[in-house]
This record gives sequence, C-alpha cells and structure tokens, in this order.
Amino acid sequence: MTLSEQILDCGKRARVAARQLRLCTTEQKNAGIRAMADELLAAESAILAANAQDLEKAKANGLSGAMLERLKLDPKRLAAMADGVRQVADLPDPVGEIIRDWTRPNGLHIEKKRVPIGVIGIIYESRPNVTSDAAVLCLKTGNATILRGGSESIASNVAIAAALSRGCARAGLPADAILLIPVTDREAVRILCGMDQFLDCIVPRGGKGLIETVVEHARMPVIKHYDGICAMYVDKAADLAMAESLILNAKCQRPGVCNAIETVLVHSAVLEKFATTTGRALLKNGVQLRCDDLALAALSPLAASDSALRTPHSALIVPAKPEDYRTEFLDLILAIKTVDSLDEAIAHIEANGSHHSDCIITADEAAATHFLAEVDSATVYWNASTRFTDGGEFGFGAEIGISTDKLHARGPMGLEELTTYKYLLRGNGQIRG
Repeated sequence: MTLSEQILDCGKRARVAARQLRLCTTEQKNAGIRAMADELLAAESAILAANAQDLEKAKANGLSGAMLERLKLDPKRLAAMADGVRQVADLPDPVGEIIRDWTRPNGLHIEKKRVPIGVIGIIYESRPNVTSDAAVLCLKTGNATILRGGSESIASNVAIAAALSRGCARAGLPADAILLIPVTDREAVRILCGMDQFLDCIVPRGGKGLIETVVEHARMPVIKHYDGICAMYVDKAADLAMAESLILNAKCQRPGVCNAIETVLVHSAVLEKFATTTGRALLKNGVQLRCDDLALAALSPLAASDSALRTPHSALIVPAKPEDYRTEFLDLILAIKTVDSLDEAIAHIEANGSHHSDCIITADEAAATHFLAEVDSATVYWNASTRFTDGGEFGFGAEIGISTDKLHARGPMGLEELTTYKYLLRGNGQIRG
C-alpha cells in the first residue's frame, strides 16, 4: 500500500468512526476517556523509553534546548498528561446543547443544536503531549481524529497513541476514533491537506513553516496561530515588584512555548527603576536583553557597577534591531523598548505583535481598561502572566491548540471550539407561500 493509499484509508476509517461516535452518550465517551488515562499510566515504562529514544536522536540532530524541553517527558509530565485526560471526562459535554430555540408565527419550531464537527486532522511538531490532548478533546466532542506528529517525537507519539487506542477499545468505543500516521514523510502532510472528502478541518501546531505549509495546501478550514509574539507593558503606574515577578514568570519559566513573552515595553517614567529591579533579575536569570537606546543606557551601567553582573551578564545587554520586536525567540532572549505613553505601547503591540497574548502591568484601572479594550489579541491580561493562555489554566482540562484567527475559534481551544451546530426544524405540514 502506498503512502497515499495508507492515509486515504485512515480517512475512510475515521469517517466511519465519526458517524459511530456521534451516537455515543456522554457516559460512554467519559468511560473511554478514563480508560485512556489509565492506559497512559500503565504504559509509563514504554512511553518514557520511547521518549528517551526521541531525545537521543534529537540531541544528535542538534535540536535546540528550547525544543528539547518541549519534547521531553518524565513521570511527572506523564502523570500530568493523564490528569489532564481525566479532567476532560469531568467537564460538561457540549454536544447536544440547545444553543437557542424559538417558534415562528406559522408554528414552525427551530432549534440550534451543538454537534460534533466530524473528522479533525491534527498536524504537530515536537510536543508529544499534543497526541493525548488532541485525542481526548476530540473524543469528548464526538469527533474522530487523525494525528500526524513530527519526526522528532515519532516514537513517543506511537507509544502514546497505542495506549490511548487500548483505552478506547477497552471501553467499547470505535477503535478508529484515534488514528496516528506512523510515518514522518513530509508528503503525508500534503496528502492530509488534500483529503477534504474525509477531513472537516485541520489544526496545525508547530513552527511558522509548518503552519504556512498547511495553509498553502489545505482544501478544508485551518485553525491556527503563526507566532506567539507576546508583550508585557510596564505602565508608569505599575507596581515594579509585581512587574518583576510577572516578567520573570512569563519569560523564564518555559521560554520555548508560545505564551512566553518576547517583548517588554517600559514607560519612560519608570525605566530607571525597572532597570535596577526587573532588569537586574532578568540578567541574573541569563536572559539576553535586546534594548532600544534608552533601555540600553539604563541597563548597561548595571554590568559596570555590580561585580555579580560583569561576567558573563555584560554580554547579555545588546542593542536591539528592528526585527527583534517582531521575532518569536522561544529562548531566554527578550526585546526591551521604551515608550512614552499607553497609546504608544498599544500601537507597538498592534504593529509588531501576533495577536496572541499581551499584558498591561498597572495600578491604574482606567489605563488597564483602555488597554483591555484596544489591544486586539486573542487573550489580553491585566496584572497576570501570559503563561495562563492555556486550555488547562482556563479550566478546559486540555486544549487542541491556541488560535489567533477570528473565525471559527479564538484563543485556547477547548470542547466548545471542537463543535459546530445545526438547525433542527419541526413542523406539522407548513409550506412556504
């Protein structure tokens, strides 16, 4: 069987499974989801051994530290993965919800009802937890899914998908509800993108190159975000101790993820104090600061006056290039820009950001309200870390991805975003005149 025939066969099987899933009750789906969580933990040794193979190969291929961090699994992360699965079982099932119903003057009754989308393709790169997140969210909403992971996580994905499939089978759900394409040939992506007769939509999760490829070739809707160029604005009324805490969390906790910040905008009125507090803390955490002229002048003396910062931290304070404010570093690198007003900060975010997650740090409620209203991003924060842009943190249990689109989903995609709706009309012989 050729690669094309193999993937088309997956599409046919997934379409059949989707029709069967559409008829499953919430109780049946939840039983399957809990069985999937049990099987993930039961397969811990096999999954971690497979992940170790992937890590060894990735290191040999020169994968960056940030990407290795995204790829790595350990018992704690695997337990968190299983917990995320169970949380989805405990969430309300949106399928079957009557969004609205009304009766027309002629007696025709109309219901707008939430239903599964059908078959969803997920194309993703190094993060093996996506295999679990995607499968469980699709199953909960009655969708079949076809998964195609990246070459760097292929062994992990195969092991995780096998455990999830065993859970499905144990609970009596369709075996083909979760299908993983076990090859890394890039041609598989193009074939999937052309299968509009079987796939209802595609969700790409990964780098900009992958997403651009999917958008170029897809013959069905694509739900996506290209970049996570997230910014924090330190207002003139900011609590600088809070600013330090939020910025360190948003940059340093996991710099290789899309909701980590890449830019900090600092009001000129607090630049000097910001430099000696947050700036110093960032340098001590090994963050390279790419600064505009004013920020460079404020931060550079730190390396001269503080012996703890002279080496190697002095090399971490460098002039910014214009493109630094439009770059997703996914590393311990942060672009710093000085602004003279709230409106200048908002204009910078609108011109250079990716409309993913942006934050204002301020004690001024009027300034915060203005920022929340004017910044046109999927998630906009006041005095909180952008790292909360995550399905689990939003209470969704897990997420299928984060969208910066405006149709059909925006922000972290949970269960509701994996449904569509249809109209059900009940009459007693009405005809249109």
